Amino acid sequence: MTDTGFEKVPARNRRRFPGISSRAYEHPADRSALVALRKLSGFDTVFKALSGLLPERSLRLLFLSESVRVGETQFPHLHGMLRDACYILDLERVPQMYVQQDPKPNAMCIGLDEPIIVVTTGLVELLDEEEMRAVVGHEVGHALSGHAVYRTVLLFLTGLAMKVAWIPLGNVAIMALVTALREWFRKSELSADRAGLLVGQDVNASLRGLMKIAGGNHLHEMNVDAFLAQAEEYASSGDLRDSVLKILNVLPRSHPFTTVRAAELKKWSQNRDYQRIMDGHYPRRDEDKDASVSDSFRQSASHYADSVRTSKDPLMKLVGDLAGGAGDLGGKLRDKFTGAGAGAGAANGSAGAGEGKGSPGGATEQPG
Repeated sequence: MTDTGFEKVPARNRRRFPGISSRAYEHPADRSALVALRKLSGFDTVFKALSGLLPERSLRLLFLSESVRVGETQFPHLHGMLRDACYILDLERVPQMYVQQDPKPNAMCIGLDEPIIVVTTGLVELLDEEEMRAVVGHEVGHALSGHAVYRTVLLFLTGLAMKVAWIPLGNVAIMALVTALREWFRKSELSADRAGLLVGQDVNASLRGLMKIAGGNHLHEMNVDAFLAQAEEYASSGDLRDSVLKILNVLPRSHPFTTVRAAELKKWSQNRDYQRIMDGHYPRRDEDKDASVSDSFRQSASHYADSVRTSKDPLMKLVGDLAGGAGDLGGKLRDKFTGAGAGAGAANGSAGAGEGKGSPGGATEQPG
């Protein structure tokens, strides 16, 4: 191999996933939305028509004229990574890939009909070979999932919001959709991070790449464990004021915060779902048409409920406590009106009954 400026990493065999469905690695919230969209009759036709409203063709021409197209004679190491990623995830058509001169590390996958991948020189110069392999896998994961839909609709609705800003409440309604789509888009980034791990099959390289995107090319000055500790501190520290500030900070973003992405990916890498995929047990693409929308939504709802229940964020803990309290109160009211608690009350003897006399509020003083 010619010298490309990348750290030399010994070649190794990687597992391949023939026929893998993107449902295998998609975040529950991302998966439920995509399953629902794929069930819509005429979905592809509508969104391809919608993409025509955006300068997709213009962007293709721009990258062709102002960037370097990756191939066997230009950035051959990236070309090899791209082909490997498509082979591992069994993507039949290899997307075109471009390197764009930009010192800011970035990568994206755009286009609905024929996705193209763009990486910046800042990213190419920042990451070593295994880290870059995870990024290429991330973008191929976007292509396999069809995530360009998010970007297309988001851009369209953002532009529409500006045009209807003069209509009373019109802008509010559109921006509500934009906010929901941004949340959807952020979850799609977590999905693509998982795809990157399936391609690179080196969790440490994936985490290093995220850390370097946050802190630059100073690997000798950084530590992955300490970086993950930042994510833990971010998730659990502060009070309700900080919780509100976190929400306000993330709302306008298309990507989750980098430490959060690292923590989520580390958690997924230790999950049995990841190990099952690595063992060859995963949903197949030819089964996508039979995927249940209701099951996907239940999984998504269950994920969010678990997130609230296990979260260390003060606001999420409050929400969980309130939900638990409401459920407990509902149970008490149900027992009161159905008489389900009568046997327990009798078993408690006359002391319980005596406490209730002359004290209408006495029952509310019982510990929850």
